[in-house]
Amino acid sequence: MLGGVALLGGMAGAEAPRSFAGFDRNEYPGDEALAGLRKQFAFTGYWLNNPPGASANTWAGHRGRLVEAGFGFLVLYNGRLDGAIKGAGVAPGELAKQDAAEAVVSARKEGFPRGTILFLDQEEGGRLLPEQAAYLFGWTEAVAASGFRPGAYVSGQPAPDGGGATITTAEDVRQKTAAGHLHEVALWVAQDACPPAPGCVVRPLAVAESGTSESDTVAWQYAQSPRRGKVTQACAQTYAADNNCYPAGESRIFVDLDTATSADPSHGR
Repeated sequence: MLGGVALLGGMAGAEAPRSFAGFDRNEYPGDEALAGLRKQFAFTGYWLNNPPGASANTWAGHRGRLVEAGFGFLVLYNGRLDGAIKGAGVAPGELAKQDAAEAVVSARKEGFPRGTILFLDQEEGGRLLPEQAAYLFGWTEAVAASGFRPGAYVSGQPAPDGGGATITTAEDVRQKTAAGHLHEVALWVAQDACPPAPGCVVRPLAVAESGTSESDTVAWQYAQSPRRGKVTQACAQTYAADNNCYPAGESRIFVDLDTATSADPSHGR
């Protein structure tokens, strides 16, 4: 227990053989924590550049240690917010190619094999604005041309889309990919609203339970640290008193929780 809240349980068992538990966080948890985390999680997120709000990437150089510990990967590149795309001084598509090249160089340096899915972190939800779409698809197409596979971390939470309609970023990406005859983009969907998310618990969750899942969705992030107040009110009791989500046996390492259709969703081992 932590602050009166039950900590996380173990990894999904035989009752859900196609569901695997994972975690992601902005800071590398440290070599000494890997054995304990591996008892609960099959895979981890892995940043290729500085995570949002960070001045350094503490994951760099640790892929080998994680492979030795038995982890699979969700490989992630921190993309640009809309304001940064607009203020870059170059066209969104050109900026995307530059960032994709950086992601590919970093992935190769870290030892990720050809065919690894690299996910672009798209933090802003709802329907993509024109410059956001040009950036995201410029990035994914450039990654596809490199021998790696393109993916995107996007919102699966419905957002207003005019006239009483709603849209998720995942749905918008699918629509635009199909309309432009672009390479398929693997999706890592973020939807922590309760329901469909159960909150800060590990269960044998099917990715389809996210509500936005199709064949292109390989992972679902269903809990974030700290929790988002309004959308997680129904499952607030599953989080610790400080509103973070902690693995069992860990009082210092808060995490975001994920479930995936593979123990190595990026195929990065």
